Amino acid sequence: MPVDPMLQSLVAGFSGEAQEVCQKVTMDLLELEREGIDNEALSKVYTRLARHLHTLKGSAASLGLQDLSSIAHKLEDALAPLRKDIQPMPRSLVDMLLHGLDLFLLRAQAHADGRGDALPDPTAALAQLVADAPPPEAAAGGASASEAPQAHYAPAKAAPTASQVAPAPSSIADDDADAGWRVAAPQVTALMREVERLREFRMRLEDRLRDVSKAVELLTARELLAPTARARAVLASVTAGVRSDGHEASDIVDSLEEGLKSITTRPVRTILEPLQRMVRDLSRQLGKQARLSVVGAEVSLDRRLLEKLKGAMVHLLRNAVDHGIEMPDERERAGKHHEGALTLRVEQQGNILFLELSDDGRGIDPQQVRASAERKGLISAEEGARMHETQLRDLIFRPGFSTRTDVTDTSGRGVGLDAVRAAAESMQGRIEVVSTKGSGTRFILTVPMELGSSPVLTVRAIDTAVGLPMLAVESTQLASQENLRIGRTKTQVDYNGQLVPVVDLGARLGLRASAPPSEGQPLIIVQSGGKRMALAVDAVVGDRDLVIRPLPAEVRDVPAYQGAAILSRGELLLILRPGWVVTEATPTTVAMPQSRRALVVDDSLTARALHRAMLEAGGFTVHLAASGARAMERLQTEIYDVIICDLEMEEMNGTEVIAKLRGQQETRNIPVILVSANDSAGARARGLSAGADGFLSKRECAAGRLLNEVLDVMSRRGARA
Repeated sequence: MPVDPMLQSLVAGFSGEAQEVCQKVTMDLLELEREGIDNEALSKVYTRLARHLHTLKGSAASLGLQDLSSIAHKLEDALAPLRKDIQPMPRSLVDMLLHGLDLFLLRAQAHADGRGDALPDPTAALAQLVADAPPPEAAAGGASASEAPQAHYAPAKAAPTASQVAPAPSSIADDDADAGWRVAAPQVTALMREVERLREFRMRLEDRLRDVSKAVELLTARELLAPTARARAVLASVTAGVRSDGHEASDIVDSLEEGLKSITTRPVRTILEPLQRMVRDLSRQLGKQARLSVVGAEVSLDRRLLEKLKGAMVHLLRNAVDHGIEMPDERERAGKHHEGALTLRVEQQGNILFLELSDDGRGIDPQQVRASAERKGLISAEEGARMHETQLRDLIFRPGFSTRTDVTDTSGRGVGLDAVRAAAESMQGRIEVVSTKGSGTRFILTVPMELGSSPVLTVRAIDTAVGLPMLAVESTQLASQENLRIGRTKTQVDYNGQLVPVVDLGARLGLRASAPPSEGQPLIIVQSGGKRMALAVDAVVGDRDLVIRPLPAEVRDVPAYQGAAILSRGELLLILRPGWVVTEATPTTVAMPQSRRALVVDDSLTARALHRAMLEAGGFTVHLAASGARAMERLQTEIYDVIICDLEMEEMNGTEVIAKLRGQQETRNIPVILVSANDSAGARARGLSAGADGFLSKRECAAGRLLNEVLDVMSRRGARA
């Protein structure tokens, strides 16, 4: 069925449009399988279905694609009796319509690729569609999709779906992900308008510079003490102009960012909605019932990231349906609804994306996992006996692991969850699993994002500033006697009628001992993963849009921080992980961080933040000092196992700090490592001759050498490990 070459580009566009329309039809058909749908809702769904199918038929016919027009017409015919009498749709008819959509999309893609001539005659396929459709009386009065007996859960013959038969779309998507983004003409035009605004902005800046130069000329040496009225007028005009230009620059940046996001991102629903069809089909194939609900589907992500996430989501959902959700009769015996519930939650907090898939199935049996791993030779019996439940559950991500003893179409080869972990690590993310036997399982995929800025609230504890993703901040309020509930072991605040635990930011960061908030102290209500915590801070600096970057690989596993941002003067601002903030500290669960304490002394906020992150990754409790004098004050009341000190500080440099330490009985044996931006042999020799136990350049620290050096000097000094 040849296509006019002049129409080929239109056919390609129609193929993309058809995919969107077919996805809407699919979602409506899945809605018809929901239990308890009333006649009014049925009527609305049938009206939408008829409209969408008619659009497909008319668009195909206008391009001369008669095979596609005929398929859409047959689907309309099958729908007509139900639409007329407003009757529930039988499952068999849902199957027939879905298979018809698959056939339509496969042929539409072939036409778009220029392979229309090679397509077989559609007569046989159309005849099969008609044969699959129930007769009008059955359609009008047969069992509805939601009332079908269990014997109907798995069709006798399952027609291949578009995703099973046509690999071309996925390979095209992969190529697109590597090559770039598809851009529409209006998007480019909008960006060009912003470029023109930038050009005009640059010209105005040049005018401002000339005005400033003129004012400087007017302020001669003898006029410095009494500037002329003319100079004052020029400077006032420049000030007002720069202020106005600043507002416009902000507007241009925002517009450019929004324009780029419209090109490079798309909503998560574009990959998640098709997966609902996959869950439905797989459930039918396995004789089960399951429904997927999506929360947060409108979050927009980099298109390339979406393509990588899609494969991981497919593996997780197939695993949940196959291994997690029980058969309907088994669920009813356990007191559950016969239809399994799958929930996929998508949440963005700053530069971190959280995808959580939960099911209400049978959960993971750690002992069954252990037995399967031992049977497949992944661990020895001795290793299995030493593992606790969390370690046993993590075995499901091992290559080759499967609880199946035989290979089926859906599982048994041991590659599904291993592929998910590999995908997460390739995106610099991680995958975790939480499960309760008999109640269900949650998989949490955490992935850093790179595109665009995020609103961040900057707060301060003593002299340390950190950021909080605004998406995790519910509100701010001031502590008072009226809203605080101070107990013997914990403090709570009354927030909208609920008591929320209060934690001191300074104490969580190891800067001071924990204490209840003082009158008027700011409290930040932080929420993450369904939990809330009131974070007591010394000051709220303000909010701004910042580009949050992932931390270096050496410190990426530090639980407190999810990334860092560069401020206007080059300072580094560490961004707190909301999940860490809302988790109450449990110091008794991990002994190592309590047994080793480090003091970082540096007048650079950036250096203090990076050194701290690296040491905390190694299990140290870390305190900070912005000067040598402040360090000596801390040492009067605190005991440390190691000190990391900057060599060049304006107030009491590193060698002077060492001299004071070695001159006191209580501190003379504390290991000291000097760090310096000066990597010369002379600086190294000067530091070591002053009595330092080790010396590192700041470049070596950034490369991940600090923790190893700390452990080495502690070992040499005989400090407790």
